[in-house]
Amino acid sequence: MIGRLTGRVGLGDGEALIVDVAGVGYLVQASSRTAGRLENGREATLLVETRVREDSIALYGFADTAERDWFRHLTGVQGVGGRVALALLSALSPDELATALLAEDRKALTRAEGVGPRLAARIVNELKGKAEMPAAALSSIPGATGAGGGDELLSALVNLGYGRSEALAAAAAARRSLGEEAGFDDLIRASLRELAG
Repeated sequence: MIGRLTGRVGLGDGEALIVDVAGVGYLVQASSRTAGRLENGREATLLVETRVREDSIALYGFADTAERDWFRHLTGVQGVGGRVALALLSALSPDELATALLAEDRKALTRAEGVGPRLAARIVNELKGKAEMPAAALSSIPGATGAGGGDELLSALVNLGYGRSEALAAAAAARRSLGEEAGFDDLIRASLRELAG
């Protein structure tokens, strides 16, 4: 199995990359986020996930371990193959994906090509409790670090028409700027300023 490739990166067909390692060109599928971090013709190192099927061998490349780990989690969900997992990682960064799962924001997941409401619901149900959430995502949950009112704040913002993920991020930013002891009204105002900005 191939776990890492270091070589000159070139553009392949569609979203694939060709990594030239000592004269051998490996075709590697990557998210647009990873591909955007690489320069055409420059040497780079990619973490690789090798998938062997009956009729093919596919290589998936990642610029960092967080994206590779989320790829592994996502492809463990029934109905999520490599292509859909890359689409999700192109639409959402690993921290955004973790936040969407914590907020149970199925709508955020449907931004990825090939992910409909039913598949988004399955991903949330299967990964919400299984995946290890990054510290940045965990710290963004309003009220997770102590004072109550996090659920009411999130609920109020969602009831005003904001998506769960963006409401969660705005509420977390408001709580960080005002502190844990801030009142509900102050937190609402600060959250709305975050959402407007």
